Amino acid sequence: MKVLSLRQPWADLIKYKYKKIETRSWKTNYRGELYIHASKAKINIKKILKPEILDYINIQECEYGAIILKCQLVDCIYMDKDFVNKIKKNKMEFICGNYEEGRYAWVLDKVEILKKPIFINGQLGLWNYKEK
Repeated sequence: MKVLSLRQPWADLIKYKYKKIETRSWKTNYRGELYIHASKAKINIKKILKPEILDYINIQECEYGAIILKCQLVDCIYMDKDFVNKIKKNKMEFICGNYEEGRYAWVLDKVEILKKPIFINGQLGLWNYKEK
């Protein structure tokens, strides 16, 4: 199964369905099932550029160092000016990502919270996890 590691609070924003697009500087041709891994790096509130996102999650309940959900990666869209302007109209989505022209929007769907997190070290990029 493919896995993408994210820092908190962005992993929880997907988990609770506030965020449906993960923004990246690189594209992927992969489509299909995807685990989201919450990295071990703790939240540094001072580095969150859009602090209003903290109104939507409880940072004391964030999990770290674990795969916390499964979803479907259904599309990867190059962000041009029109796309960015369209996303700006969806305030919640816009504050949850880095929407700059030239980046990529990874569109996620069918989010399922795992009953038990899978505690494992994350990796950069898309990586593989083999269920035991």
